[in-house]
Amino acid sequence: MKILIVDDDEIDMAIVKRALTSSLQNNYQVKYADSVVNGLAMMDAESFDIILLDYHMPEVNGIEMIIEIRSRPNLGNTAIIVISAAQGSSIALNCIEAGAQDFIPKSEVSYIKLHQAIIHSTKRFEMEQRMHQSYLAVKNMAEKDQLTSLHNRYYFDETLKFMIANSQRLKVSVGMLALDLDNFKYVNDTLGHDAGDRLLVEWVARVQKYLRENDGFARLGGDEFAITLANIHSVEEVNMIGNRILKSVQEPFYIDGQRINCTVSIGAALYPNDADSRHKLVKCADIAMYRAKQNGKNSLRFYQSHYQDEFNRRFLIQGEISDILRESSFRLFYQPVFCAHSEKIQGVEALIRWPDTPKFYAPDEFIPIAEETRLIHDLGQWVITVALTDLASWQRRFDRNFTMAINISALQLQDAQLTQKIKNKTEEHGVLPHTITLEITETALLEDDEVTRKTLHSLSSLGFKIALDDFGMGFSSIAHLNNFPIDIVKLDKSLQKNATDADNKKCLLEAVTHMLKLLDFTVVAEGVETDRQLALCHKLKIDKIQGYLLGRPMPADLLEAKLLEQS
Repeated sequence: MKILIVDDDEIDMAIVKRALTSSLQNNYQVKYADSVVNGLAMMDAESFDIILLDYHMPEVNGIEMIIEIRSRPNLGNTAIIVISAAQGSSIALNCIEAGAQDFIPKSEVSYIKLHQAIIHSTKRFEMEQRMHQSYLAVKNMAEKDQLTSLHNRYYFDETLKFMIANSQRLKVSVGMLALDLDNFKYVNDTLGHDAGDRLLVEWVARVQKYLRENDGFARLGGDEFAITLANIHSVEEVNMIGNRILKSVQEPFYIDGQRINCTVSIGAALYPNDADSRHKLVKCADIAMYRAKQNGKNSLRFYQSHYQDEFNRRFLIQGEISDILRESSFRLFYQPVFCAHSEKIQGVEALIRWPDTPKFYAPDEFIPIAEETRLIHDLGQWVITVALTDLASWQRRFDRNFTMAINISALQLQDAQLTQKIKNKTEEHGVLPHTITLEITETALLEDDEVTRKTLHSLSSLGFKIALDDFGMGFSSIAHLNNFPIDIVKLDKSLQKNATDADNKKCLLEAVTHMLKLLDFTVVAEGVETDRQLALCHKLKIDKIQGYLLGRPMPADLLEAKLLEQS
């Protein structure tokens, strides 16, 4: 057993040495240090099983040496016995609380006393080490994310609290980046959660390369992360770090041979520029991140004060959507769809509207919020139920082939149960599938995920018509017409707006319409608002017409009146 005696008194050191070597049966290897500084240096050079430490030492005393040793990894990996000329119980208690395993007055030093203390202290220290390791394991679980080994939300909050307190003293700023992976749910849904977990680990490793040593990186949950930036002197520093992170994830990831593009939306905020507390700083960074998401993702946005008003408005709308769904008080308006040849109403498109209340929101505002909050599933189901109820009534009264177009969002298409839900509703109301058109936008087809593909094919196989809405708006791809079971193409109103006989836009409309007719698609012209546009539709032999010129969206009772008049 290796023992280090730390004592500045040569006589006391000799007494302890004599006590240790008085028995022929001992196997102690003893070394000496005459100061705490020398003792610590010897511990750095080699390991010892026991430290016999004098309490009263010059410059640095024994308590300070204990504290230094116990702050080292694995508690310094050595047991400590304090030997002191002072015999007060308070001194002994202070030494034990600092981390010593035993305390012996110098007046009681003997071989037996020392031998017993060494055995007991060694065993006690082994127990304390095990307890310390258990504590560290629990602490690690409490502070670390087990998948990525990043700090978790709890540690992030504590770190941010410390940084802000320190920044007040140093008169510097604290930056925060809120990060959310783009389209991560798509990876989990298509490749599975194991692939998603491995993507997160690789994504974190790539981002870490671009952070400074004192930057804090935490996983707050799912695909949400946060980075704390200490000692910030200018906004440009935060901007530089944020853009480095954006650049780091531009290259694709490869999981099981599958190429995955996984960009990130980042929101940035600074204390005290944007917020006067850590809670407000987190909120500001989150709001900026949501703005980055709204503006097309894969971008960095700094918090601006008017974002708060927009965020509050969105939060208010979200709550009101939930309340209105519970009360079933949304309204459906119906815009007539006319046969281009006879200009008679052949069907309608169902369009959701906010209730007739003093506080009113347009569909362009509340539908994106419903999609972001996943309320679109309940909202979409409400539309299907009400629209098919009305359709069943009109088919019984006017025409069994009267059609209904219902808009389906990209999120709804990723619901594997959507086909069954729509099928159940058609059977419940006795409506034939071929009279129902399900309208999708091309953005719903951009990801081309397996669930969306299966949903569209299963709906088509049951006889439902699939319409591609807003064709020509900006994402148009002829491949979509071939890869998905599309029956109807609705030309975006931008194709014919302000078109003249000598205009390139008119030529483009003619070419697109001709192509679609050759491919045997039913062509619908949207947004027909002038007699000239209507005449052009007749000239191009477009099949159906929809627009304010012939019929605006209207409540069910007004549509019924028009159908009665037509019949």
